[in-house]
Amino acid sequence: MATTYLMVRSIIRPEKTDTVLEALLEAGYPAVTKIPVFGRGKQRGLKVGEVTYDELPKEMLICVVPESDKDFIVKTVVEKAKTGKGSYGDGKIFVTPVDEIYTISSGLKQE
Repeated sequence: MATTYLMVRSIIRPEKTDTVLEALLEAGYPAVTKIPVFGRGKQRGLKVGEVTYDELPKEMLICVVPESDKDFIVKTVVEKAKTGKGSYGDGKIFVTPVDEIYTISSGLKQE
């Protein structure tokens, strides 16, 4: 039976990226894609004086893991990315199924 894979996309504060990446690497998950992104969530941006910044910098970390590892990955990201401030803005995690995986160098489909 083929392994089922999931894509875990985490949008986190930039200052938490290194901590999360280090924890994933130490746990045996070195394959992560990091993308700088901008956006806003429930906090609707940040107001400083009269200026409102409605697109805040974040980092998106993407990893594809066997379904059996999903809970560990989510738990690790939550523990390492949470600021503990009790306010909005720490980020979100999205988990989606991966239908197929191909290795570009060989052209082979992963089973």
